[in-house]
Amino acid sequence: MRFIGSYTALITPFRDGKVDEQAFQKLVDWQINEGTNGLVPCGTTGESPTLSHDEHRRVVELCIEVAKGRAVVVAGAGSNSTAEAISLTQHAQKAGADAVLIVTPYYNKPTQAGLYAHYRAIHDASDLPIIIYNIPARSVVDMSIETMKRLAELPRIAGVKDATADLARPLRTKLAIGPAFAQLSGEDITAIPFLAQGGHGCISVTSNIAPRLCAEMHDAWRAGEFATAERINDLLAPLHDALFAETSPGPVKYAASLLGLGTSDLRLPLVGPGDATKALVTAAMQRAGLLR
Repeated sequence: MRFIGSYTALITPFRDGKVDEQAFQKLVDWQINEGTNGLVPCGTTGESPTLSHDEHRRVVELCIEVAKGRAVVVAGAGSNSTAEAISLTQHAQKAGADAVLIVTPYYNKPTQAGLYAHYRAIHDASDLPIIIYNIPARSVVDMSIETMKRLAELPRIAGVKDATADLARPLRTKLAIGPAFAQLSGEDITAIPFLAQGGHGCISVTSNIAPRLCAEMHDAWRAGEFATAERINDLLAPLHDALFAETSPGPVKYAASLLGLGTSDLRLPLVGPGDATKALVTAAMQRAGLLR
């Protein structure tokens, strides 16, 4: 499987404290119709830390039910408990996901040897391709390229979501592991330079609300239409910044609510963005042509 283009790190809409299944499936269908290549339910943007296990599994199932093979589904299945990550991965396989996204274990700070053992155990417990999610800012640990190279020798370690914002990493990773190892940026603002350094796509927050623009940017890049890709990148840059003016996914859920894509509700300990951030988001959406 080739992991390329624009993937959306899906929000999880809530209503009255519960997962809004109808709003979520509407979002998934809209994403596919707008050209999104892949869908990532139950990641950071999906507020996975505050989903119960039953809710987590249900959200994955809802996504797969709507996708029906029209887009790649990479189910979030990470945990700082290896046993829990294995359980979520096995459920994703049974539900029909195409791959899983496994975040580096957070809080318990494993060594590089521990990271290798964690991913090896998950790999050996299922048949799904695994995308490593390396996000030191949230998990505190940083998987080295050397450890990633060791893991890439396993048949189903397929790639990485790189949220380091280090634009030397994709080139060094490509040189160490090879061009077949999928590299997806985890930082919207780096998407184009990440592609230029050997990346294949982006798992995007912004594409929750601007899926067509994000998809068209990646399509243009792959077609060699670099001026078009640059124009869209410039248009989206203020939106990327606005959506991270406060802890994500607060701003993007507010933006989605302006488009009628569910409520802006979050689960504690996250709270909604302040008025200044709302104004930034609204202005950036208007500039990008998403609101009038």
